[in-house]
Amino acid sequence: MKKVAADKPRCKWPGSDALYVAYHDDEWGVPVRDDRKLFEMLQLEGAQAGLSWITILRKRENYCRAFDGFDPEKIVRYTPAKIEKLMKDEGIVRNRLKIEGVVASAKAYLAMRKEGLTLSKFLWDFVDGKPIVNRLKPGGPIPAETETSQAISKALKKKGFKFVGPTIVYAFMQAVGMVNDHLVTCYRHPDYKKR
Repeated sequence: MKKVAADKPRCKWPGSDALYVAYHDDEWGVPVRDDRKLFEMLQLEGAQAGLSWITILRKRENYCRAFDGFDPEKIVRYTPAKIEKLMKDEGIVRNRLKIEGVVASAKAYLAMRKEGLTLSKFLWDFVDGKPIVNRLKPGGPIPAETETSQAISKALKKKGFKFVGPTIVYAFMQAVGMVNDHLVTCYRHPDYKKR
């Protein structure tokens, strides 16, 4: 784990937790276009529902192990016995609906592929292929969902994805860089150096 650089101005939410700061500095808000990575992040955001992101972040390696690296081809073949095994896995959130939701979402993902759609193109088309860059100020409002996250949520649900409500989708959009919600005072905001 790399040492937290205290001298950099950043968003307040990661605090001083080294894992959280590394996630903020290296991953959050960086555009992701790889289908498998997008699928993984969508499932992890769904797992977060009702919990804090740091809880899921700390269990991330366990999730990747438990769900075969989030390989949809493997996940769709999960049997009831595999689901029961996952329900006993202390390394993940043992919620049957969320676990079964990953399987349903893997089926939806593969059905999209059969239609000739990639998850990346499907998602990024909602933002015209480029990140929405917000200019959020410290202490100001940060949206929990937007019209875009509502539209994506509706479209994903129609395709058969689970745990993709508009708030989950907005957190996902922030995580995979479809929207940049770093504060304008954060060194990770694109306009930071222009000040």
